Amino acid sequence: MRQLRGARVAGTGSFVPPKVLSNRDLERLVETSDEWIYARTGIQERHIAENGVPSSDLAAEAARLAIKEASISPLDIELVLVATVTPDRMFPSTACSLQEKLGALNAAASDLSAACSGFIYGLTLAKGLIGSSIADVVLVVGVETLSKLVDWTDRNTCILFGDGAGAAVVVPGEPDDGILATSMGSDGRLGSLLELPGGGSLNPATEETVRNRLHFIKMKGNEVFKNAVRAMGSVAEDALAKACVKAEDLQLLIPHQANLRIIEATAKRLGVPMEKVFVNVHKYGNTSAASIPMALDEARKQGRVKEGDLIELVAFGAGFTWGAAVIRW
Repeated sequence: MRQLRGARVAGTGSFVPPKVLSNRDLERLVETSDEWIYARTGIQERHIAENGVPSSDLAAEAARLAIKEASISPLDIELVLVATVTPDRMFPSTACSLQEKLGALNAAASDLSAACSGFIYGLTLAKGLIGSSIADVVLVVGVETLSKLVDWTDRNTCILFGDGAGAAVVVPGEPDDGILATSMGSDGRLGSLLELPGGGSLNPATEETVRNRLHFIKMKGNEVFKNAVRAMGSVAEDALAKACVKAEDLQLLIPHQANLRIIEATAKRLGVPMEKVFVNVHKYGNTSAASIPMALDEARKQGRVKEGDLIELVAFGAGFTWGAAVIRW
């Protein structure tokens, strides 16, 4: 049987809007405090997109950096995958908007909706398409402007989320190098624990849905926490097993940056010491699908991911969805 090609990340990029909203700023918006937020989440500040700035603008900034590092032209890209739950609009896709902004005129384009797990879902698709020789160059982007969906009167959720984008260019590689293995899962029975109830075909926009504030994020935090730790630990272990490596072999674990407590609990379950765990949630908050690629790009810029290193990405998000990827850099 013909061996599938490998797939590797040839370039990464990330971008956050310049406006910063600190915990002290939030003290003036809702009944909360810097100490309360940091103690429960590990978050100190987040970046917020200005009015009129769509997700595709942030995605384009991150993508251009990844394209430059990969030393390719936008015309080389054969597929644009955008993971987001904050699209520019219902249709056309944010991926099509991004394609236009990049001038990636030879690419197909599509959005992925898997919330915080979306980037890993995208990497999995890219690996499969490249491995089967359907595509040679795939651009995977995670982007969110969650500030536009946050209820700024709800102190339990408005403190958590921020805006940003991260991107990766995926190209062919050796079978035993690059993206070694991925694992994904979901459980739609738990979808109501973290959702945006309004705006779709179930609850289209009406005076009533607006009045009932259905167009803002709703979350049952304690239940999300318990399921996140369980699912992230399990899917991370599964991806490691598929790659035939162990957690102690990792040079770095890059988990979804939702909450410092979730990050610490996941690392503990895997037996990975915190000095081998990348954390930047304090600077950006939960950026959903952008979280993993932003953290990966920042870790590389800090020299914490070097050639030959074995790293693992792991995420959990609304749906519920979860995913992990083991990569030999």
